[in-house]
Amino acid sequence: MTETENNASRTYDVVVLGAGPVGENVADRTRAAGLSTAVVESELVGGECSYWACIPSKALLRPVIAQADARRVPGLSASVQGPLDTAAILARRNWFTSDWKDDGQVGWLQSVGVDLHRGHGRLSGERTVTVTASDGTRTVLTARHAVAVCTGTRAVLPDLPDLERVKPWTSREATSAQTAPGRLVVVGGGVVATEMATAWQALGSQVTLLVRGKGLLNRMEPFAGELVADALTEAGVDVRTGTSVESVTRENGTVVVVTGTGDRIEADEILFATGRAPHTDDIGLDTIGREPGGWLEVDDSLRVTGSEWLYAVGDVNHRALLTHQGKYQARIAGAAIAARASGTSVQAEPWGAHTATADHAAVPQVVFTDPEAAAVGLSLAEAEQAGHRVRAVDYDLANVSGAGLYAEGYRGRARMVVDLEREILLGVTFVGPGVGELIHSATIAVAGQVPISRLWHAVPAFPTISEIWLRLLETYRDN
Repeated sequence: MTETENNASRTYDVVVLGAGPVGENVADRTRAAGLSTAVVESELVGGECSYWACIPSKALLRPVIAQADARRVPGLSASVQGPLDTAAILARRNWFTSDWKDDGQVGWLQSVGVDLHRGHGRLSGERTVTVTASDGTRTVLTARHAVAVCTGTRAVLPDLPDLERVKPWTSREATSAQTAPGRLVVVGGGVVATEMATAWQALGSQVTLLVRGKGLLNRMEPFAGELVADALTEAGVDVRTGTSVESVTRENGTVVVVTGTGDRIEADEILFATGRAPHTDDIGLDTIGREPGGWLEVDDSLRVTGSEWLYAVGDVNHRALLTHQGKYQARIAGAAIAARASGTSVQAEPWGAHTATADHAAVPQVVFTDPEAAAVGLSLAEAEQAGHRVRAVDYDLANVSGAGLYAEGYRGRARMVVDLEREILLGVTFVGPGVGELIHSATIAVAGQVPISRLWHAVPAFPTISEIWLRLLETYRDN
């Protein structure tokens, strides 16, 4: 199928609002179930992740992490002490984003039989979406069974006087910049802030990281943020915690930041990585009696509370603002839409085919800093707050043989949170070089609710960093 040309109206089984990874996956699942499907997109097919988030940020970070790892290996370290080739890294990043062109992703939609309607899509009544193209042409799309809102989020800027005149960076500018600024101020302490501080410091910028709170990565175990902060400082980043931004101006091209303590910081650019808001302010929620601009509450099949036909999938429902989790939700939602369309019963029990249980129990995340931080499930504090009787089991990753072979002077830490009543894992956290590839084993253990007695029989290969599993289990047994 080709892009639809100026039709006055069309009827489909399913209409998907937003063609990012989440919307694409909803469309893929409903088409696979035999339902006619259209997607509406006002920007690039592939969405935020493909062009301004996951893909470009990891393309920037991969050479940084590879060099850092190489510098920790005797016999190799001497040959990788020079600066990175920033121009080559940016060119490779551009390749991974297809130079911000979506031809390939449009081709994929066509290959699975999904119609693409380009333009701004707004709900205009029950099961109805009106698409306004760039030339003003309007097309009305009617859904027989479901409309799925997959519009994601946008960056939130603080309420500071005349901030728009400064032209601050958000995550979009940080991941798409074509040159490294000489001096960069990053405001925030979360994933975007720490990853972009890591990347741009290594690519030649002098980075100052301003964090309002006491530490970094406050949604993970406290030691994760501590280890990342120490490493950023050692890399040359000026990390300032407990620091607020009172004003930002641009004077003769120079950004001037004044902090709550009265410090004055000059930079070439400033990045605000201070939160996200849902893209729901102009999608027509008012036409169906709902308040524009807010998060959309859903049940575990991703159907919007109080509706029989409206679904909200991915970041827009605020369950877990992660691309991979949104794609998981899309698979669940697509299956649920198909089941209801065919009159098949919906499997609503936990871990059922139409229930996004992992959103509550087993959300994995990797922060691609140096060291990496990876976690799944509940932290110790979250488990205790939820009323579980738990025990945290910690181990120094440096004492694992595979870690010592991986890098000289390896620094890292691991924790598993054990439910003492059921003797299963509620959460696992790893911090250290290379630990991002460990997190799926932890995700399987948490999502599968694998008993510790059975985990004893999952033998880690020697000598790998995965031997941390044996050490954690031994520590639990012996204490």
